[in-house]
Amino acid sequence: MRIIRFLDGEQKWLAAVTDDEQAYRLPQADFITLIHQSREQGISPVQLVESALKPVNRLTEDWTSLHFINPIDAPEVWAAGVTYQRSREARNYEATDGKLDANTFYDKVYDAERPEIFFKSTAARTVGPNEAVTLRSDSTWQIPEPELGLVITSDGSIVGYIVGNDMSCRDIEGENPLYLPQAKIWRSSCAIGPAIRLAETVANPYDLDIVCEIYRDSKVVVNSEASTSELNRKLDELVSFLARDNDLFDGTVLLTGTNIVPPNDFTLQPGDRIEITISGIGTLVNPVISNR
Repeated sequence: MRIIRFLDGEQKWLAAVTDDEQAYRLPQADFITLIHQSREQGISPVQLVESALKPVNRLTEDWTSLHFINPIDAPEVWAAGVTYQRSREARNYEATDGKLDANTFYDKVYDAERPEIFFKSTAARTVGPNEAVTLRSDSTWQIPEPELGLVITSDGSIVGYIVGNDMSCRDIEGENPLYLPQAKIWRSSCAIGPAIRLAETVANPYDLDIVCEIYRDSKVVVNSEASTSELNRKLDELVSFLARDNDLFDGTVLLTGTNIVPPNDFTLQPGDRIEITISGIGTLVNPVISNR
């Protein structure tokens, strides 16, 4: 069961999409209201959604043609780093000017008990499906980072899964790890969407396929696939470290790291289009523009 949000005129609507690709309008104003109401009624989110799957609520138009907007206004987006071997290798490459036989602090954090967790974005800096992500003006080596995102509540519960794009500047982070915030945070440097998969409907979050395609002049210039089975951390473990001595807000998103990194000679350009697909959730599409 997936939850989407769309615009009809100026009105925002929530809808549920079933596994047989039927969409139904929901009465809740937003995703977190849906979660709160299910808890108040002592039922699961899926049970609450199923109560609205009636003919009168069915969307008769092709739901894929709706004007999708971000399925959740995440008050904060956090991210975990070096949680996959591919990410570890890429960070080492950046930090050592390509000396792949050198050990760095990235090797240490990959194996350490404490994961790397950093602040990524606010609601104002986060874009949704089909909205543009921007390139940082003082970087010449920029890439998307396709990631599985966790939608969590204030008590640390994982209530949904979402597709995330953690835009990154490889040259800035590689120059000095203390520059990480500048390599990660700028306007429109984070995208999430297009749907939230209710957590209870995912049998195994460590068995999801991730595909990233980047188009330039209508041609595919990057096409990479991976799986969450390669994750070096447990999802609950990442959430527990984020919650330590920290206030969590309902609807916070935690990106869980990337195992897809484009070739080292690749950098994004204005006019590119990024498509990130995670099985069972959907495809997040974002055009790329310059940062003005």
